[in-house]
Amino acid sequence: MIYLYIDEHNIRLLNLKKTMLGQQETFFFAKKHEAKLLDGGRPANIDLLASAIKEALNMASTQPVNDKDVTLILPQNAFSFLRTEVPADIAPTAMNSFIRDKVRSSLAADVDETANDCFIVESDKQKILTFYAIRREILVEYQQAFNLIDLKIRSLLPDTLAYFKLFDKTLRSEKKETILYVNYEKNQVDGYLYDSLGLLSDKKWSHHIGADEKIERLLKDNATELEEKKNKLNRIILSGPESETVRQDTFTKSVGVWTNPLKRIIPNFYQEYLKMLVVPAQKQFPILEYDACFGAFIFSQEDKNFSLLKKGVKIAKAANPISLPSISLPKRELLIFAASFILSFIFFVLLTNYKLPTNLSSLVKKPVPTATPTVVPLPTVTPTPAFTKADLKIKVLNGSGVVGKAGDVRDILKSKGYTDVLTGNADNYDYTQSELQVKDNKQQATAMIEQDLKAYESSFKVTTLSATNSADVVLIVGSEFK
Repeated sequence: MIYLYIDEHNIRLLNLKKTMLGQQETFFFAKKHEAKLLDGGRPANIDLLASAIKEALNMASTQPVNDKDVTLILPQNAFSFLRTEVPADIAPTAMNSFIRDKVRSSLAADVDETANDCFIVESDKQKILTFYAIRREILVEYQQAFNLIDLKIRSLLPDTLAYFKLFDKTLRSEKKETILYVNYEKNQVDGYLYDSLGLLSDKKWSHHIGADEKIERLLKDNATELEEKKNKLNRIILSGPESETVRQDTFTKSVGVWTNPLKRIIPNFYQEYLKMLVVPAQKQFPILEYDACFGAFIFSQEDKNFSLLKKGVKIAKAANPISLPSISLPKRELLIFAASFILSFIFFVLLTNYKLPTNLSSLVKKPVPTATPTVVPLPTVTPTPAFTKADLKIKVLNGSGVVGKAGDVRDILKSKGYTDVLTGNADNYDYTQSELQVKDNKQQATAMIEQDLKAYESSFKVTTLSATNSADVVLIVGSEFK
């Protein structure tokens, strides 16, 4: 997959080719163009943009790039953005109408004229909806540029979502924070404002660093302005090539806001993804320069349900029509039943056509008593898990449509000794039976959770969770959960 970030003058390309061992052979290229590539979030010139992308592909690797699928990361100003609280009593079937009305009133746009998607995050009995959209005529312009060089846009992502993915694992669900994500480059600093639930504002803060200016002072002044607007900063995430030289303790003291350099966050929280990247010899992947591309790569692994390009532009799944429940029987049991029936029928036919002798006593042997050995059952050995409940990372997703259900289940699990439990919404609200998705190396957690929740759910549908998921266990709560 090709991960391509484009802004007004810059293009950054990350090409990942999957190897036989499941790793990603990594090629990359970046360039700043004098001419404008984008203007207000849309292509300034389709031919120029196609030419710049083709150059990046040719320069990223000495060998031709055969991959045609691209994840395109664009600046936030290419998209419409809406963040709103969802009423607690709204029914899932009314979600589409709710979002359409909100988009129409807040963005003065028609949902059907855009490619869009959204997600809902629950926290402290509050549901926050975040909506992203791009106008279809702008999307067509990008597609025209890609068609000129025989490429296909398979995924489209705002840079703000890619950045958020780079630090969301450092957030704690019970702690509310206001966070400024800062990109620090030579003579330039810019950033976006987030909180623990996602992007707060789509307005990009940007400042040219003059010869007599220091970034610490600029950030301190910005923090003061935000506090005056009731947005007191709790943390700064510092990225960009120039952040490599920053010393965390002195920088934090100068700015007056706790600062986390991204160079420290990624090795601690995203080591599993770093290990996937195989860089050619004598090269080092400059991850602080390619932060948007790397964030998009992580996003593609963990948030497969979000897509601005999905057909139909369905925002919330409508209720299914009423239908009779289907009953599925295991194939093995059906085969055994059929074989037994056929054998019984054949035996009955043979028996009815066979004439028995009149003197049956000669055919009947006297039973000889045989000693039946007493079988002593072996004790059942239950292997001790190599982890405790506190070690498990659990994500509880509401698939029932009942408001607050994921939070209730989280509280139950915490009362049973599980400590790292996050909540969210499933891909739809049509789950009846609850589902447990467990990683292969944590399969013993299945029995633990089933035992702890047996009073609430008689049985779970158990499936295997991808090894790349950030959680060890994903519990999707269905409507049968008491």
